[in-house]
Amino acid sequence: MRTLKFKLYQHKRNCYLKRCINAAGVVYNKCIALHKRYYRMWGKHLNCNKLKAHIAKLRKRNPFWQLVGSQAVQDICERIEKAYQLFFKHHKKGVKPPGFKKVKKYKSFTLKQAGYKFLSGNRVKIGNRVFQYWNSRAIEGTVKTLTIKRTPLGELFMMVVVDDAMEPEVEFATDKLAGFDFGLHVFLTCSDGTKIESPQFFKQGLNAIRRANKQLSRKQKGSKSREQARKHLCRQHEKIANQRRDWFWKLAHELTNRFDVLCFETLNLKGMQRLWGRKIQDLALGEFLQILEWVAKKKHKLVVFIDQWYPSSKTCHQCGHVLESLDLSVRQWRCPSCQSINGRDDNASKNIQTVGASMVGLGSVRQALPATAV
Repeated sequence: MRTLKFKLYQHKRNCYLKRCINAAGVVYNKCIALHKRYYRMWGKHLNCNKLKAHIAKLRKRNPFWQLVGSQAVQDICERIEKAYQLFFKHHKKGVKPPGFKKVKKYKSFTLKQAGYKFLSGNRVKIGNRVFQYWNSRAIEGTVKTLTIKRTPLGELFMMVVVDDAMEPEVEFATDKLAGFDFGLHVFLTCSDGTKIESPQFFKQGLNAIRRANKQLSRKQKGSKSREQARKHLCRQHEKIANQRRDWFWKLAHELTNRFDVLCFETLNLKGMQRLWGRKIQDLALGEFLQILEWVAKKKHKLVVFIDQWYPSSKTCHQCGHVLESLDLSVRQWRCPSCQSINGRDDNASKNIQTVGASMVGLGSVRQALPATAV
């Protein structure tokens, strides 16, 4: 499965799609209200099929709801069902149940099998109207779903999910394997000694965001000037996100051109965010890994993740001895067995490379022996 993103042309007929998204938001809030009412009356969870049948009856009486296709309405019911199942499964971990949303902030609706048709060129027919989009790439494979998404700035994007017919086989050579370690000061440390610094785009644009927030707070609620200030703030955030995403794509292509197998350590992003907060959000490690996996799959390369509990920083990459403890403030340490001096990130990247190589059958991991720091 692949998701392709296309931007729709700015046109006055786009108001129809925005009204459809608003109608989808009204249907969503109605479904949430029915769930809450059903639970108060019967003390049970409302079945998804019953909800679909009831919404279908209400939809026939309301012309505004008919702007949303029947399959889009069914998708809304399924979204809510998945959200409730996730809440019942993880309610002890702080997961909140689905709640009401503001209609003007509702983002998207999804069409599955009907309600859309791709025409020649860069045109797509949604409902009874034809829209144009920026045809930046060819749509290859079977189209599964089409989603119309609205950004905070009011722009419309088309998300197309396609099913690839064949999964490409990974081809790699033993001399093009590398391990990588993420860090706060250095974004990536490669096992060959290369260090990649993060531009920290949010830190660079922090002053502009503060000024935009200050301007927004001074505007009167409901006024046109406040709406303009809100859009200005959204543009600042969107600029930072686009800069970071562009840098991630270029870095992913650079790494996949240099190496065939890329080894990383599984990250506990939520725990890291609790410790370092805005710093982790600015680095956006999870987003980079998603982009890297997509590029690697397209180029027939392999991305390997080792266990997050493997002591990559505490293990000497030369002799295999393991320290009992290693504080985060220690950036270098001397191995008590072979007396070699190990940099924390360099040592971790080399250990990640060794373990990753053993996972794909290109090497083996030596048995680690316990040791103490001196």
